Amino acid sequence: VQELFMLQIDSSEMDPYQNPGYRYSLYSPVNAPTKLQSTDRKQNIMFVMKDHQKKDAEVNPIGLHKRRRRFIIKKSPILIAMNSSSLNLPMLKSEDRNNNNWKSLYQIQRERKRIMRDTCSKYKSNNRRIITPYHVSRIFVEDKYRILYCEVPKAGCSNWKRVLMVLNGLASSTKDIQHNTVHYGNYLKRLDGFDRKGIYHRLNTYTKMLFIREPFEKLVSAFRDKFEHPNNYYHPVFGKAIISRYRVNASKEALRTGSGVKFKEFIQYLLDVHRPVGMDIHWDHVNRLCSPCLIDYDFVGKFESMEEDANFFLHLIGAPQNLTFPRFKDRHSNEERTTTKITQSYFAQLSPAQRQHSYDFYYMDYLMFNYSKPFEDLY
Repeated sequence: VQELFMLQIDSSEMDPYQNPGYRYSLYSPVNAPTKLQSTDRKQNIMFVMKDHQKKDAEVNPIGLHKRRRRFIIKKSPILIAMNSSSLNLPMLKSEDRNNNNWKSLYQIQRERKRIMRDTCSKYKSNNRRIITPYHVSRIFVEDKYRILYCEVPKAGCSNWKRVLMVLNGLASSTKDIQHNTVHYGNYLKRLDGFDRKGIYHRLNTYTKMLFIREPFEKLVSAFRDKFEHPNNYYHPVFGKAIISRYRVNASKEALRTGSGVKFKEFIQYLLDVHRPVGMDIHWDHVNRLCSPCLIDYDFVGKFESMEEDANFFLHLIGAPQNLTFPRFKDRHSNEERTTTKITQSYFAQLSPAQRQHSYDFYYMDYLMFNYSKPFEDLY
């Protein structure tokens, strides 16, 4: 029987991909998870196991196959609480408690987790929806230091993978690891690659962390990377579809190559309820990529304070003192990083309505991670 996850979600919620103006995400925040040794949070993600009743063994194989395809929604599953982690943010060492900088960073983490927890509680749902291990497929595993890292593209993920590889003994230095090795070498394990017990054990005992970035800035960074430089995947797959749908009198060359997508066309695609090509992890919601209301992340870092947050995390987990978070930019290294000023210049190309709909599209990420409205005219 296929292993499935179960979470609580309001089935009446509208998919933001079908209605960009609707501010709730499809995988809406649910009741915040709990610790095994804590009573302040209640976890709502459950694992569906096999029902070992004898009658199941006597079921016609064809009928059983049909039931499997319906995700066993008519059976009463045996439920085991998932992710009731006995861990929290690792405690400061006694010698660190007099360090004002460490204490300040520790309090920042507590506040970020509080805001995330409160947002989850506010937008929780009570109806159940079954999902698959896909929802932990973005989580990378480092067993030596017992880390689970949810990958958020354009928020330092390449360098974080380098750090995990060094921690795992796969390289002696982050500088030795090339970009293609990081993303295509398959050296790091993903959480969905483990069996049920392996997933359960790691969710409950490892330190879970993610790093996020201001949503508009992350979006512009992804657009610049994928559409303003040669790319043999995003141009033919996304570019051709976007130009064909949204550009009037497009040239044959543009339709053939998919190169030269304009930011306004890209936003039209993003907000279209009938977009001609699917979503991509580089501009998807963090709420969908990492399910922060289902998985009780112990550490929430921000791209805007990356060096400080990352090195604080490495200190907390007891990483080697000579390991620090890399500063280098390995793709388009001669190009300036996407900043607030650059982001505003791109969004200035849009109408006020398009900016508002874009904000609505990422509203849960803005709310959950406490980012300010990027434009004063947004509501």
